[in-house]
Amino acid sequence: MVKVMRLLLCGVIFFLCPAYFTYAQVKAPAPIGPVPTANQIRWQEMKYYAFVHFSLNTYTDQSWGFGNEDVKLFNPAKLNCRQWARICKEAGMKGIIITAKHHCGFCLWPSKYTAYSVKNAPWKHGKGDVVREMADACKEYGLKLGIYLSPWDRNHPDYGKPEYITYFRNQLTELLTNYGPIFEVWFDGANGGSGYYGGANETRTIDRTTYYDWQNTYKLIRKLQPNCVIWNDGGDRGDLRWVGTEGGLVGETNWSLLNAKGEVTWNMLHYGLETGDAWVPAEVNTSIRPEWFYHPHEDGQVKTVPQLMETWYNSIGRNGSLLLNFPIMPNGLIHPNDEKAALALAEAVKEAFAVNLVTNTKATASNVRGNAMQFGPAMATDNKADTYWATDDSVTGATLILTFDKPTIFNRFMAQEYIPLGQRVKSFTIEALVDGNWKELAKATTIGYKRILCFTAIKAAKFRFNITGSKGAPVISAIGIYNAPQILAAPVITRNQVGEVTIKPADAASTIYYTLDGTRPTTKSKKYSGPFLSEGKIEINAFAYDPSSAKSSAVSAEKFDISRKYWKILETNDEKASLIFDGNPATAWHQSQTGKMPVDLLIDLGDIQTLSGFRYLPDPGNTSGAITRYQFLVSNDNAEWKLVEEGEFPNIKNNPVWQTRVFSPINARYIKLRALSDIYGKSTAGYAEMDVITKDR
Repeated sequence: MVKVMRLLLCGVIFFLCPAYFTYAQVKAPAPIGPVPTANQIRWQEMKYYAFVHFSLNTYTDQSWGFGNEDVKLFNPAKLNCRQWARICKEAGMKGIIITAKHHCGFCLWPSKYTAYSVKNAPWKHGKGDVVREMADACKEYGLKLGIYLSPWDRNHPDYGKPEYITYFRNQLTELLTNYGPIFEVWFDGANGGSGYYGGANETRTIDRTTYYDWQNTYKLIRKLQPNCVIWNDGGDRGDLRWVGTEGGLVGETNWSLLNAKGEVTWNMLHYGLETGDAWVPAEVNTSIRPEWFYHPHEDGQVKTVPQLMETWYNSIGRNGSLLLNFPIMPNGLIHPNDEKAALALAEAVKEAFAVNLVTNTKATASNVRGNAMQFGPAMATDNKADTYWATDDSVTGATLILTFDKPTIFNRFMAQEYIPLGQRVKSFTIEALVDGNWKELAKATTIGYKRILCFTAIKAAKFRFNITGSKGAPVISAIGIYNAPQILAAPVITRNQVGEVTIKPADAASTIYYTLDGTRPTTKSKKYSGPFLSEGKIEINAFAYDPSSAKSSAVSAEKFDISRKYWKILETNDEKASLIFDGNPATAWHQSQTGKMPVDLLIDLGDIQTLSGFRYLPDPGNTSGAITRYQFLVSNDNAEWKLVEEGEFPNIKNNPVWQTRVFSPINARYIKLRALSDIYGKSTAGYAEMDVITKDR
């Protein structure tokens, strides 16, 4: 009797809703290629989180500490990790990675394995623990905690020896057992070089492919923190990869795949590897300022909202995550300028993606896998992470059309793949129906977890998403269409060798207002109409203004020192050498010689000047030839030379920004920048720009 009743019930259900049986019988697409682990999916969903850099070199105005800096320098009078956490939370970030130990070897926690830590600093009479305060602040604000531990240690006497690996793992164990759950462990790729090394003051090299024995270190991490992900850019693959630059972008093509073993090329890091046999997604790491640690002279160089939005689109919008750094000031706080920029970015992102216009559309597709209730196009517009539009297995190209209830203006497109089944889409286009014809708005390659495309605003009633190539049946979990408000970018100010100043807006339709005395410009200031000549030192401030919306950009500020009009590069006949004075960072000159270093750049300033420093910009488009170690010499007669400054440009390969060095004022007509080594150990020096700093600047 029970069986009869069940059969009758099934018959009624089939009569009323026959799709129920089809729905239950359709299988989901099988995974294609490598797929992410649960840890990697949790990490990908975070999207955006912070770095904080703080160490002894914060107090010495260095990029990298040498390892001999005095512990007594560390005494942040106002250190407040709760301020860091509050700013990150308000900025929309999901976690914070703290530099527990940078290359100098100084530890922000009271490690029992070294005296070179906060336990011997005057801060809190040696009873402080920055990592503990960071962990507590993250817990209070609902943020996840990550740990940066530099494998290179310029302080420890055993670095380069087998004993150091035990020391390194002991410290790692302290950090992974005493501070609660850790979401990410971050290992810097800088390995070996000159250092203090317990007083040896020498250069040590290691074989990075074998020295650290990473696989056993990874086993330790998995044991102590089974839910965290590992970032490492070496041959031993972690869970995440570097993208080959600290400039804030990953490739427009970005596969979340690499091979599990073997060395990687820059192209593999930047674009991923379509045929890779392991899931290793991209993390884009960059700083909110030019460098990672705090430098007072960068207070006016905090990235603007348009610059940060560009970083957002080129990281999160290209299937990556964004790790944005805050350099901590010597007093232990994030600078107000950095806070203002981060919160303004959060507001700009919120405004750009406030309204997903697909909610007012009807979705149709060229192909649907089985039943539309399970895999139809509406599954891509239902705002649910675990549903998706999918096609039959034989389909590798498909179209989804969205029809608006009325003509609508939009300028942004977002798509997401259901990555638990792998990354599939290889190419796609987007179109709008304009005057009865389909107009291409943009085309791209990979999608992955999230892809965002920006294009000129258009008004249309229909939108078409064409997948033109895929590894298998596409699985699209989300579609978004938005109308982001315009953000005016600050103009770029340059001055060439003859003293001609150019102020270039990002939007040619905007109006530029500027001042020449360092004051803040207004719409009553001088209006820019074209390049103009200037002599000597000058401080220019300018902004872009849109009369139609009454919106203004941030203010650009540039200080130019003495004119380079009469400068000459000596001992070369290469006409391209003058490119280092043209005021354009995109042009460069590479100076080569046969034999070994040094390579000298000799410049006649045309007259005696009172010098107090120099500035050097490597070629950002080709870092081969970027100078790492240097000497700077001056002369009045090009015969007798005096050495006034020497040292290193640390991290210049990954972060090829302006390098500024100052020294005691001295009179000179001739200057010589001597390259002692470049990043690849060759006999080439590359220059995009070269300048000096005079006494009263």
